[in-house]
Amino acid sequence: MLRSAVVLLSIAISASTLESQQSSAARFAVLRDSTKSGPSLLTTTLASAILPGAGQTLLRSRRAIIYSGAEVVGLITYSSQQRKGNRERDHYRELARTVARSPFNPNGPIGDWDYYERMEKFAASGAFDAIPGGTLDPETDESTYNGSMWLLARQTYWRDPKDPPPTTSAEYQSAISFYRNRAVSDDMRWSWLGTGDGLQQYRQAIAQSNSAFKRAEQTIGLVIANHFLSAVDAFVSVKVRARKETDGRLTLTAALPLGNSH
Repeated sequence: MLRSAVVLLSIAISASTLESQQSSAARFAVLRDSTKSGPSLLTTTLASAILPGAGQTLLRSRRAIIYSGAEVVGLITYSSQQRKGNRERDHYRELARTVARSPFNPNGPIGDWDYYERMEKFAASGAFDAIPGGTLDPETDESTYNGSMWLLARQTYWRDPKDPPPTTSAEYQSAISFYRNRAVSDDMRWSWLGTGDGLQQYRQAIAQSNSAFKRAEQTIGLVIANHFLSAVDAFVSVKVRARKETDGRLTLTAALPLGNSH
């Protein structure tokens, strides 16, 4: 942490030195008096933490433009990526409703994320009850999602997934319970079979939605980092002290808190 503080301090000192080249005498006066009559350390640091560039504005530093500009660009980018993610999410949900779920129950309930992820991995859900009426008869087609759940249930609770125990046994009932809790019900059933490139379009929409939301998340991380850096910059700027040496040169000194450096 100490090393990072030193790096940030060096950047602040370099920028401050460049600003001082235009009018060393005037700049010296500002730096000399800033800690006495200027904004306080707490005020500038909190201002920059809340609104990047605000603390620099109080200190009359041109770096305020950099931090405030980064904030505006970051928020605009985040908003744009969020809108794109939502738009593509609506797109793949609409494809699911009007294409894959159309033969069954297109106006059924909207699923959660896991549901739409399953639709991406399996071309069909399969039936919940393969033989309607009577006791529950799980889907046996293992290429479907429900069929894969029934296979997993048998592998989990039966000694031999191909050799069913008596339907009244604990092993069989445990497998049925496992299947009932995980299989897709008939009101959420889907099938991409015979839909042409419907599944491909669906997968592309999901990929674009995920990518947009991921970029939005990364952008908001940069926005937060901009708040932090602006606050650190303001803190360092106030802590910097200016003194004029006897030979007329302008020098800048700063005090760093001593502590554990690892």
